[in-house]
Amino acid sequence: MAVVSKKAAERISAGLGRFQPILAAAKARDVNESDTVVIVTDMLQDVFGYDKYSDITSEHAVRGTYCDLAVKVEGSVALLIEVKAIGLDLKEQFVKQAVDYASNQGVEWVALTNGARWQVYHVAFTKPIEKELVFDLDLLSINPRSSEQIELLGLLAKEGWQKAQLEDYRSQKQALSRFILGALLLSEPVLDVVRRELRRLSPDVRITCDEMRAALQADVVKREVLEGDKAEAARRQISKAAGRVLRASRGPSSDESVAEGPQGGGETPRTTPNE
Repeated sequence: MAVVSKKAAERISAGLGRFQPILAAAKARDVNESDTVVIVTDMLQDVFGYDKYSDITSEHAVRGTYCDLAVKVEGSVALLIEVKAIGLDLKEQFVKQAVDYASNQGVEWVALTNGARWQVYHVAFTKPIEKELVFDLDLLSINPRSSEQIELLGLLAKEGWQKAQLEDYRSQKQALSRFILGALLLSEPVLDVVRRELRRLSPDVRITCDEMRAALQADVVKREVLEGDKAEAARRQISKAAGRVLRASRGPSSDESVAEGPQGGGETPRTTPNE
């Protein structure tokens, strides 16, 4: 994760320490949504570093309805924020509402919050629209002196947007997802490496990649990691990445030379069987 600047970290830590009692008192009084919006707006300025007069828009219009807040970075809306009363749980119906706002506005990032709890989603404009929970934080349980948690909050700060740190964090999290790791484990290049290592351990044993894949699927990797839309998307992502590497290794003229080999008088490339 990218490290927030010392200045931003100090502001976030001090601001969080100041607002935690305010949030706790508001929750105890069960304040309404309008009052929660006021607190969230002040937090966006004092904790996250936005100018509430130039960077934050309230009651942002979205196709005939309104999202509570919109955060602008360099003049463009970077984040929509849907605020609920601090005493409410962030239910799935509220998540859908926030994601609908983002998809209708064409904004990739949306936050759902009741002031204390913050859920940040990335929205992919596919058919159907897909959402991805990037992080979920309860500000009342965060230690203002925890550098790790301060860095996570820094992803939402103005400085984080200016350096695209939230997108970088999402990419890193995706790369370490169980679906990506499961698909990688069963990919042909990884199975080839494992097969060679197994032959070092047992030189007389012959194991095929298909046999290893079947064993991993049956006894090692959980079925939920290998099945479903996310697992299929992970396999496609790995396949595309492998294709890019293969094309790069061939060079810009290799495909042409291979295609013209027999006709141009060159030798037909020989293939080497697997070990």
